[in-house]
Amino acid sequence: MPEPRYKQMVDRLAADIRAGRLRPGTRLPTHRDLASREGLALVTATRVYAELQAMGLVSGETGRGTFVKEQLPRGEGIDLHAWSADTVDLSFNNPSSPGQTDLLRTALRQLAAAGDLESLLRYQPHGGREYERATAARHLASRGLAATVETTLLVSGAQHGLTTTALALLEPGDVVAVDALTYPGFKLAAEAGRLELAPIPAAGHGPDLDALAALCKRRRVRAVYAMPTLHNPLGWVMSVSRRRELVAIARHHGLVLIEDAAYAFLAEGAPPPLASLAPETTVYVSSLSKSVATGLRVGFIHAPREWAPKLERTIRATTWNTPAVMTAIACGWMEDGTVARLEHDKRRDATMRQELVVEVLRRLKRISHPASYFVWLPLAQEVRADAIAMAVMREGIAVSTALPFSTSAHVPHAIRLAIGSVDMVTLRRSLETVAKVIADQTY
Repeated sequence: MPEPRYKQMVDRLAADIRAGRLRPGTRLPTHRDLASREGLALVTATRVYAELQAMGLVSGETGRGTFVKEQLPRGEGIDLHAWSADTVDLSFNNPSSPGQTDLLRTALRQLAAAGDLESLLRYQPHGGREYERATAARHLASRGLAATVETTLLVSGAQHGLTTTALALLEPGDVVAVDALTYPGFKLAAEAGRLELAPIPAAGHGPDLDALAALCKRRRVRAVYAMPTLHNPLGWVMSVSRRRELVAIARHHGLVLIEDAAYAFLAEGAPPPLASLAPETTVYVSSLSKSVATGLRVGFIHAPREWAPKLERTIRATTWNTPAVMTAIACGWMEDGTVARLEHDKRRDATMRQELVVEVLRRLKRISHPASYFVWLPLAQEVRADAIAMAVMREGIAVSTALPFSTSAHVPHAIRLAIGSVDMVTLRRSLETVAKVIADQTY
């Protein structure tokens, strides 16, 4: 069903403001002039401005008119901003377990007592030292991958791994099939590599593979970016049969599969990774950012052996090597079982948080995995996501709209909540506020 004309007008003006075509301080036409120019009823023109004001894009000044406002410094889910101390951040996940600070203190003391400390001050091999790659390969083997030293590279987090993969294996102008709602960081990686993203709609717990196959017949698709295990933001886990179907399409059309497994550790009992089903054409990317700590910028690429030299050269071009001190800590924690313990703790923590979400947001439509750190809230047709985001921001809570996740022309009105960065008491209070704001704006 097409959107009402006044909503189209709101979207057009909002887009012009965000793109800078209407600069802060610009005086907009009067309500009567807008109605006359666009063939609207006066009450409808008034409603357009009311919605723009609710979204925080314009302000009405008595006797002067309606003006474009300066925007709040929000990252729209892509750029991380430093919020004020009293802002509750439900836009980024920073999951942490009790005692992690003490673990770091102990690791630093052990590192300081090590005999090979001087080596950490030198350049390292671009993909990691051999024993570090072997440690990472054993870690990935626990995920069901046939990882070896030759197929495993260390990177500075999953974001760096995705960017490295895009720059190393794809060319500017290449078409990459992605979900219509996907991880914003890959959009940035594609922008850096000047790649064209082709959106694939969702169909249940995964992408519409018929739509992907049809796209491959129409366009020269080079790669597919996928999150088969715990999709961000929709939380799906693709079935084995759908994974095999995706692999068959990739093999038939000669596609590179880029598998993002940043949150996969949260989904116990998940089907095998794509990289285990099609190791010859899949790059598997993961990290310790969510399972251990976001500040520990150590991640992993598992790829076909013959692709390793290209990936290593791109690591050199972007960071040279992962920071040696962090890599040493990460390897120690993978070897002594600390990573496995933290992953267990965070699966339990995420499950508890999702149970709280169900309790507090029981009246709202929700899409999520029962052990994930995020929730997708589709909004009713008459409710605008920007208005909700601005309203909860006025309550001191930062959330994300669908805009940073969307790769298609149609951006759904929805809110994404990251629930892993605050304590349970704050989370409950914040969820109650979000629920109230949405209820108040639903009519």
